[in-house]
Amino acid sequence: MARKIIDCRDYPESKCSVALSADSENELVDAAVQHAVQVHGHEDTPEFREQLRKLAREERPSA
Repeated sequence: MARKIIDCRDYPESKCSVALSADSENELVDAAVQHAVQVHGHEDTPEFREQLRKLAREERPSA
């Protein structure tokens, strides 16, 4: 199973370099929401969770 990643640098207008990864997309979105709410002041809404879900991608293996 490929791990999923969300990288703050992929979010429009973000100047944050944090990247989160997890085996489960739900676990990844939960962690990304916690980070976004605590660090960036976002609201935890279904619409925001969907935006984050769209940013999730498969993690590329390191060389």
